[in-house]
Amino acid sequence: MDQFQDQSAAAIRQPQAPPVVRKWWHTATVYQIYPRSFCDSNGDGIGDIPGVTSKLDYLKSLGIDVIWLSPIYKSPMDDNGYDISDYRDIAPEFGTLADFDHLVAKARKHGIGIVLDLVVNHTSDEHPWFVESRKGPGNPFRDFYIWRKPAEDGGPPNGLMSSFGGPAWTLDSETGEYYLHMFSRRQPDLNWENPEVRREIYRMMNWWLERDIAGFRMDVIDYIGKQVDQELVKDGPRLHEYLQEMNRETFGSRNILTVGECWSATPGSALLYSGRDRNELSMVFQFEHVTQQWDEVYGKWRPKPFDLVTLKSVLSKWQYALSDDGWNSLFWGNHDLPRAVSRYGDVTGYHAESAKMLATVLHLMKGTPFVYQGEEIGMTNVPFTTIEQYRDIETINMHRLHVEAGLSPEDFIRGANESARDNARTPMQWSAALHGGFTKGVPWIEVNANYATINAEAAMTDESSIWNHYRKLIAFRKTHPVIVYGLYQSWLDQHPDVFVYTRTLDKDRLVVIANFTPREVPLTVPCELAVSGKCLISNYEPIDALPGENIDLKPYEAFAILSQGP
Repeated sequence: MDQFQDQSAAAIRQPQAPPVVRKWWHTATVYQIYPRSFCDSNGDGIGDIPGVTSKLDYLKSLGIDVIWLSPIYKSPMDDNGYDISDYRDIAPEFGTLADFDHLVAKARKHGIGIVLDLVVNHTSDEHPWFVESRKGPGNPFRDFYIWRKPAEDGGPPNGLMSSFGGPAWTLDSETGEYYLHMFSRRQPDLNWENPEVRREIYRMMNWWLERDIAGFRMDVIDYIGKQVDQELVKDGPRLHEYLQEMNRETFGSRNILTVGECWSATPGSALLYSGRDRNELSMVFQFEHVTQQWDEVYGKWRPKPFDLVTLKSVLSKWQYALSDDGWNSLFWGNHDLPRAVSRYGDVTGYHAESAKMLATVLHLMKGTPFVYQGEEIGMTNVPFTTIEQYRDIETINMHRLHVEAGLSPEDFIRGANESARDNARTPMQWSAALHGGFTKGVPWIEVNANYATINAEAAMTDESSIWNHYRKLIAFRKTHPVIVYGLYQSWLDQHPDVFVYTRTLDKDRLVVIANFTPREVPLTVPCELAVSGKCLISNYEPIDALPGENIDLKPYEAFAILSQGP
């Protein structure tokens, strides 16, 4: 037996997929839009809702079923919209409520639903609730937020730290008490233990649902059950109680998509959110495949060298855990993560091949794929050289803290170029025109200089482009049930260079093989994987059969062979 044919091959499951209640979003592909950076319709350098509407034909051509919009609500933009000052209004730089209604209606005509980002762990400090809350303990809105008296020494109530750096408590000089903010000091945390807070949130959610949206993506939703006096932030004891109540009071009777951002999720806890006997969410975003690559001390700012064996173990663990119940979200990137091809692929020697390989591996797994804007054309991380080029509050805060702790500015920028959130937030590259065709004005953040060669206009006219590879994968999900519901089985788990898995449904079997390196890799194909059929997709020449013997994989080669029984 080959040295890499470990326990996965020895523990082959029977090719029987469990019965599942089929949902419309099982066959769907979601496209995330960061509105500020997508398309500017009025030349002010900021993307907007009319800009999104103008690109619906593009998204329809790609095969997209759902658009997830990062926050478009009214906001002072301390954290680019994740600090909301009015849940029922649109930020002026993005347009108007009429613009949004027009987008929803036109998207529906294209067969595309709009999912809104629901940010209810915290608000902006300019939200009327907080403005009232900070007037003093006697104000009826005081208990909408989390206030505590100073510690005996006058300092913060306890040691909770903000995800953006520094203490999670800020002293309000007017009332002499501290308020909690797990993110920016301008993002005070709501007090979910107050039933009136929950009622207001549910009213707001229903107000949006009545505007015919297709669902919600829920920002840091695992924070809402926090117990601050015990310094417990994630997975608090009332978290699932609150989500079940939310389900009952808002979307539970509607056929919509709900996705919770849960950095703390484990395969076990994921079923608490999305198991078939739970009345909570459609699925969660888990980040284990992301965080396992972070340094134990410096986190994402000094990522570990890429380790395919570890990545495979995490992805396969989640595939197995949610095989019979629940549902996986599938993603490489989002607005908080680096560009996929820069993190996992090769942007210099094998840009197109590695981007297609990553798409193949992800889209043929079991779950709902999420495409982050620009991923479909292979957009890359941006090589900034100074902190002044960054706009993200997290990056700016962390730069100050790391430099104060003795890290050189050059080392921090090197880490930021790999992992900072602004890598995903540079403008969408539509064409080779000035600023990548994103705006006729001055963009709010620099456009990646490679827009002349990496852009949507060029990609759509090239049959062999990354864009067309994505289009094919998205279409296959709608026409091949084995991709949607087939049983997942991993192979060669300990192979350091190659990812191999199968999907099986009834008499259909899909074999997926991917080389994650810029080298040719000889591979001994297990005899159990010998197959002949149709090459569903490949980033090199099509391969219609695996003979059950040695093959040579080209750099970043990936292909899938489908065999169908009578």
